[in-house]
Amino acid sequence: MSVAETALDPVSRAFYRRVMHDLESHGIPFLVGGAYAFERYTAIGRHTKDFDIFIHPRDVERALAVLAAEGCATDVTFPHWLAKATCGDDVVDLIFSSGNGVALVDDDWFRHGVAETVLDVPVKLIPAEEMIWSKSFVMERERYDGADVAHVLRACADTLDWPRLLTRFGPHWRVLFHHLVVFGFIYPCERARIPAAVMRELMGRLEAELTRSASDRACHGTLISRAQYLTDLERWGYSDPRLAPRGNMTAEERARWTAGIAKDGPGAVEHLVEAAQEEAGTPGQARAA
Repeated sequence: MSVAETALDPVSRAFYRRVMHDLESHGIPFLVGGAYAFERYTAIGRHTKDFDIFIHPRDVERALAVLAAEGCATDVTFPHWLAKATCGDDVVDLIFSSGNGVALVDDDWFRHGVAETVLDVPVKLIPAEEMIWSKSFVMERERYDGADVAHVLRACADTLDWPRLLTRFGPHWRVLFHHLVVFGFIYPCERARIPAAVMRELMGRLEAELTRSASDRACHGTLISRAQYLTDLERWGYSDPRLAPRGNMTAEERARWTAGIAKDGPGAVEHLVEAAQEEAGTPGQARAA
């Protein structure tokens, strides 16, 4: 039994199992992530206060309805990526994208899910490639997932679908390159486990860009930190690549996500959403998931 499982009290364990059974019985596909998947891949165990389930965006409303009917309190915490189901002190996170809007859960997550047993329930885990993809962008002052990425690479480098991983990062390949270079610093004796063809491909892309600047004035820092590059947007006039049509977020969703940083009380979200609606000229409520 994993560390994440042994640290659970019986009430939490029963709740997590019930959520998985409820989703399964209603035909709602899901994948288990978080500490449970991380420990399976890396053998590093840790206890967390919630349970991470990944679902397709098209199934969010149906999943929430099922869990609400079973007595859970539910809410769409951030309409562009996260909902929650709560029972007492226990929380299940229903994740359908990432905070920056990049790592949208699609059918490939399920196609490449890894069969496992969690809390004695047969399930599928999120693929290692998608775990690397989503964690690679988390570079906040208060949370940096680079060590998690390095540990997954150390554990899974020999079995990763590298072409698919490169495709996942797409135009954000520099973020992957960053983690691969740092991996070689962390583990000098493991450097050769990163395929030479992958490193050559990324170094070739870098070489091709050494004397060429992008024409648009964007700050991609917002993709790796929701807090630390706000000055670039507000004072220095950089555009935000999280916003549609380039990204997957609306102005209201960005405002709500930014408001999550603040400690000014419940009114912070509404204030920023209203400001974003005025800026965009689209009054009304932020769209539901």
